[in-house]
Amino acid sequence: MSEANTILRLENISLAFGGVKALTNISFDVKEHEIRSIIGPNGAGKSSMLNVINGVYHPQEGTIYFQDKVRHKMDPTQAARQGIARTFQNIALFKGMTVLDNIMTGRNTHMTSNFLMNALWWGPARNEEMKNRKKIEEVIDFLEIQHIRKTPVGKLSYGLQKRVELARALAAEPSLLLLDEPMAGMNVEEKQDMCRFILEVNQQYGVTIILIEHDMGVVMDISDRVVVLDYGKKIGDGLPADLMKNPDVISAYLGTNH
Repeated sequence: MSEANTILRLENISLAFGGVKALTNISFDVKEHEIRSIIGPNGAGKSSMLNVINGVYHPQEGTIYFQDKVRHKMDPTQAARQGIARTFQNIALFKGMTVLDNIMTGRNTHMTSNFLMNALWWGPARNEEMKNRKKIEEVIDFLEIQHIRKTPVGKLSYGLQKRVELARALAAEPSLLLLDEPMAGMNVEEKQDMCRFILEVNQQYGVTIILIEHDMGVVMDISDRVVVLDYGKKIGDGLPADLMKNPDVISAYLGTNH
């Protein structure tokens, strides 16, 4: 990975729910245009960290810097407006809606026309709609899902639903994309396709990616850098190959710390 500016920096982040500590004094940064993976055993705090980054949770301690500015408390909608998009560990799509309509919801932060203009499809609303449709069609072509564009999402295979969720996130034109186990439950062929799309999103679109993934083969293949969590604490941070030699990381994954 070439030298790049830091797009996200987390300093001394701590998060607790009542007396239960989910994250303890965690610091790491994310460079522009890199794929930064977060790994660790179940319950390590990985999804909690993503929830902190996109505003679902607000840490009790620590500071978040996004694009060189201190980011104060915000909700996920505000985070989306700043350029942070997300997919979820459990698919969060509208199952009765078509693929096209689901992806269209990813454009909400780019819509400015009022209700009356939209109802009449007049003036700026018409231009805005055409612009949004064009962007959506680009994403559909990019992810090779033209053949299912009018299919209700609930009728699709699990792997295709995951791809539609990625398409909805890309429709928002994010600068930072958070992927929470995008390959969970997929077969080998589906994983290969998703890996290819993630790499192309990163390389062709220039989108910075934070990835949570349990498949260590995937992590080793596509990550620029990796941060390792265990019991809500950071136990490793660096290049994938170096971390696989780290005794603390090996111990956590073999279960000797549990």
